[in-house]
Amino acid sequence: MRRVRLADDVVYRSFGSETVVLNLKTGQYHGVRGSGGRMLELISQTGDAEETARRVAQELGHPLEEVQRDVQDLCRALAERSLVVEEG
Repeated sequence: MRRVRLADDVVYRSFGSETVVLNLKTGQYHGVRGSGGRMLELISQTGDAEETARRVAQELGHPLEEVQRDVQDLCRALAERSLVVEEG
């Protein structure tokens, strides 16, 4: 997996089971639910998709391979919306 970080013009905030992500440049809001919000939080803290997957798998007790796919899917979806930047 690659290094990934939030785009410079993106902020987020969690509200219960949903995380709202705002692209300040476009003014568009995006919702991320459930474990996706935790993944986003860890991505912003670590900048490392692999580390994010390891932590989420451990926290939720899910198989690492499954969580790695979920993190990759989330990163791809966020990148398509210019919310994260994949590095490397």
